[in-house]
Amino acid sequence: MSAARKPMMMGNWKMNGGLQANQDLLRALRAVDCSAQVRAGACVPFPYLSQAQAEWQGSGWAWGAQDLSVHDKGAYTGEVSAAMLREFAVRYVLVGHSERRQYHGESDDLVANKAKQALAHGITPIVCVGETLAERQAGQTEQVVKRQLAAVIHVVAHCVSEMVVAYEPVWAIGTGQTATPEQAQVVHAVLRTQLSAATDRAQTMTILYGGSMNAANAADLLAQPDIDGGLVGGASLKADDFLNMISTAQALTA
Repeated sequence: MSAARKPMMMGNWKMNGGLQANQDLLRALRAVDCSAQVRAGACVPFPYLSQAQAEWQGSGWAWGAQDLSVHDKGAYTGEVSAAMLREFAVRYVLVGHSERRQYHGESDDLVANKAKQALAHGITPIVCVGETLAERQAGQTEQVVKRQLAAVIHVVAHCVSEMVVAYEPVWAIGTGQTATPEQAQVVHAVLRTQLSAATDRAQTMTILYGGSMNAANAADLLAQPDIDGGLVGGASLKADDFLNMISTAQALTA
């Protein structure tokens, strides 16, 4: 983690939550103001955006969505537009999460256009890239993540520096497996080099690690020079665990 970049710890609730459990979690997190040292928040399911807004409005915590449509409006049943997200004061939106790519067949081009749509409406896209286990074993990690990121860079053009990138090795998501800090750093460095060719602000851009980051391994991952925070899954649903990880990020900035 570089001192030039303020760390970010962003939770991803995935398809989890319930009104009472959410309230307990959101309030427990809000009770801790970490905004001076760390950008922290959570990307929650669509039905809970209003609850996140109500509980966190006026705090240092940011709330985001887990997806958005490439369309502004129209006959697209089940889709949620960027304009709708804006009405809930959403600051971030996940784009191209591996589960969207895997289960919903999202292509690199679709992901790129979703990122463009988010930026056009003043929402920061967290663009996810990552390789499968088969791709890593075949030595294709760099090729895959560069292809995925290149598609977004091409479409968003001069707005590249306004997005956040998250490297999430597919084989480490929800599996309990984690890329070693050294493995993760290698990929993060590749991504920053690629961004440097597209914008002179690459050194100030945030690149997160997302792949079974937890309280036990966060310190070693966050100590790497090009890892600027975490996109945290299951651990972000437990206030104590998530706050522990945030404290780790805070300590590394001291």
